[in-house]
Amino acid sequence: MTTTVLICDDSSLARKQMARSLPADWDVEISFAENGREGIDLISEGKGEILFLDLNMPVMDGYEVLKAIRENELSTMVVVVSGDIQPEAYQRVIALGALDFVKKPVDTSQIQDIFHKYGIYGKSSVNQPVQKRISNLEVKYEDGYQEVANVAMGRAADLLARLLNVFVILPIPNVNMFENSELRMTLRDIADNESVSGVCQGFIGSGIAGEALLIFNDSSFEDIAELMNFDGEIDDSVQLELLMDISSILIGACLKGIADQLDVNFSQGHPVVIDKHIRVHDLLNQNISKWDKTLAIEIQYKIENKRINCELLLLFTEDSIASLNQKISYIVN
Repeated sequence: MTTTVLICDDSSLARKQMARSLPADWDVEISFAENGREGIDLISEGKGEILFLDLNMPVMDGYEVLKAIRENELSTMVVVVSGDIQPEAYQRVIALGALDFVKKPVDTSQIQDIFHKYGIYGKSSVNQPVQKRISNLEVKYEDGYQEVANVAMGRAADLLARLLNVFVILPIPNVNMFENSELRMTLRDIADNESVSGVCQGFIGSGIAGEALLIFNDSSFEDIAELMNFDGEIDDSVQLELLMDISSILIGACLKGIADQLDVNFSQGHPVVIDKHIRVHDLLNQNISKWDKTLAIEIQYKIENKRINCELLLLFTEDSIASLNQKISYIVN
């Protein structure tokens, strides 16, 4: 008997990876949704006996989907598949009725373990194996960048959440290709904002190079100091120490998350405090030809119920794009 399976994720790469992890001989009818609202509609139509659900999506996120399933008493077995691996994220989805939780990128053996654990899958003879049914799924490079950043973002948030004992609210990473003038304008806006502080750190490896910029709103420092059990006056030296501590976590973990997925090793330069040793847009005056076009990935981190808000901007040089695309192609295919 054919089982209806719904994969709900805004990333085309994540949808393909999830579909590819299903047993090849499983008799299934696979449907795809790009956001939670589409997912709820398809479940209502009977196309989601089993739902593989992402958490960070536009229109309606995974938490909202789980609440809607419960409120409307929809019949589906939900396995959350997410890059947000914070302990609190796991606890919240299980409390909302999810069957289990799988971290991204999807591990086929973990999916098989879940299937056996809950008796979801039994071998069958089908004329059209799963792999053939997903071979025509197209994945754009931009989707690949976004999904790789999404997984890396989740790893960094997990470290921050464990360190500060908080829940980090994660966005959908924003991917853009900037011309030189557009990037300069963006960086000047950051440098001219007197209410922010930041750290920049270069990285290079396997034909990929760039700068990681972590921008902090100065109003965040009081809450950060409280969470890190600092008792005393928050002067410039304390702000600098807190800034360097947080940047080491977020920049380091995010770059490692990207490197692990792309199978590269990044060497990181010495972190530099923005506007004290160097103005951020002056970075582009060095080897300016490399920044004619820039791949920019923007990630905003927020701490739930705190005034802590920071932005991580990953800038990849024009010379890096060919190597990045080659690495993404390996993941896609």
